[in-house]
Amino acid sequence: MTTAIRARGPMADANAKVRLWRTAIYAMLLLGTAAFLLPFLWMLSTALKQSDEVFTFPPTLLPANPRLDNFVEGWTVLPFNTFLANTVFITVLAVLGNMVSCVLPAYAFARMEARGKKIAFSLMLATMMIPFEVTLVPTFIAFSKLGMINTFWPLILPAWFGYAYFIFLLRQFFMTIPKEYDEAARIDGAGYFRTMWSIILPQAKPALATIAVFAFVGNWNNLLAPLIYLRSQEKFTLALGLQLFQGQYQTFYNQMMAVALITLLPILLIFVFAQRTFIQGANMSGLGGR
Repeated sequence: MTTAIRARGPMADANAKVRLWRTAIYAMLLLGTAAFLLPFLWMLSTALKQSDEVFTFPPTLLPANPRLDNFVEGWTVLPFNTFLANTVFITVLAVLGNMVSCVLPAYAFARMEARGKKIAFSLMLATMMIPFEVTLVPTFIAFSKLGMINTFWPLILPAWFGYAYFIFLLRQFFMTIPKEYDEAARIDGAGYFRTMWSIILPQAKPALATIAVFAFVGNWNNLLAPLIYLRSQEKFTLALGLQLFQGQYQTFYNQMMAVALITLLPILLIFVFAQRTFIQGANMSGLGGR
C-alpha cells in the first residue's frame, strides 16, 4: 500500500505539471487571439458609429446607435464599383501570371538535371535580398519609356516574370514528391511537360493554393504600385480609393472603416474556405518550420 502511494505521488505531480503547462499555453493563446482580434473589432465598431462618436473620450467599443448606412454611403460616395472591377481584373491576371511563371522554373529546379542548376538557383534566391526600393526607380523608368504609365500593365506584367519566393516554395514542395513517378511516366513515353501537368501538379494542389493565396492577398492589398503608376481616378484600385477618404480638412473614418471591411471580406472568405489546403501546403513547402 505504501509503495503504491509513493508510486502514485510522482505520477500525480507529473499530471499536475502537465495540466498547469496546458493551462498556461491556453491562456497565452487566448491573450494572443484577443490581441489580434481587438483591432478588427475596433474597426467594426468604428464602421458602425456616428461621425461624432469616433473620437469620443473615453472611447467606447459598442456604438450607442449602430449605423449601417455608413457601408452604403461609404461605398457610393466614390466610384467603388469601378475600383472593385479594376482590382479584380489586376488581381486575377497577376495571380495567373504568378502561377504560370513560377511553376515552370520551380519544376525545372526540382525535377530536372542540368549543369549549373545549383548556381542558377542560388542566384535566383539572391534576388530576394535586393530591396524593392532599389529596383523601384529603374522599373518606373522602363515602364515610362514603354508608355505604360497610367495603365494596368505595370501592375500585371511583373507577375509574369516569376517571383523568387514563390519559386522557392514550389520547388521545396516538388522535391517531396518521389521521383519514381517521373521515371514511370518517362517509361510510358511522357515528356517533361506532360509529366509536370499530369503527375506533379495534381499532387501539388496544396502548394499551388498557398501560392495563389499569397499572390491574391499581395495584389489585392497593393497600394504602392498603383499609387506610382496610376493617374486617372477611373483606373484606381480599392487600396487607392480608400486613400481618397483622407481629406485635407476632414476625414470620415467611419465610412472609411466600413469600406475597408467590405474590401477585407474576399480575403477572409478565401482564407476560411482554403484554410486546410493552405496550412497543408505551407507545412510541406517549408513555411511550417520543418
